[in-house]
Amino acid sequence: MASKSLHDMFLTELKDIHSAERQLTRALPKMARAASNPDLKKAFETHLEETQGQIERLDDVFESLGASGRSRKKCEAMEGLVAEAQEIMEMGLSPDALDSALIAAAQKVEHYEIASYGTVIAWAKAMKHDEAVKLLQETLAEEKKTDDLLTKAAQPINKKAASEAHSDQSSSGRRGDHQQERAAAH
Repeated sequence: MASKSLHDMFLTELKDIHSAERQLTRALPKMARAASNPDLKKAFETHLEETQGQIERLDDVFESLGASGRSRKKCEAMEGLVAEAQEIMEMGLSPDALDSALIAAAQKVEHYEIASYGTVIAWAKAMKHDEAVKLLQETLAEEKKTDDLLTKAAQPINKKAASEAHSDQSSSGRRGDHQQERAAAH
């Protein structure tokens, strides 16, 4: 069995990222439809447009390397992250709790992408694939920006979801107190 080089691993990882981005283009519209917060909906829609551009940029990376980006390789990590987001959308959460959970799911995706792009950039630098480095750094900057936007969006949404949860706990606690008082009176 012939040994594979770092360049081979680099191409394999790029194909994995390409698959991840394609899967994300199918998941983001669903997440946008599930979101109730208009700013969150818009963030998902904007990220969809960015993701489509990132796929084109990955195609340019492959072209700069004289390699094909076509592959049947499926990114299993993204498949799992997308499945987790789908489960969240099917949990029957209140709108605020759902928005909060969707942000968490989206940030898991962003963190995975940031790690993946950081890795291929480091490898591209080591192999002096300068054009690939430039293109991949553009995408990494977009991924970091999206993560920052999600963090900012999460703050008010999480507070709203938390106050909803707190009021639910308070009202169920009061019902329990009333039940205990009635039982003690009998």
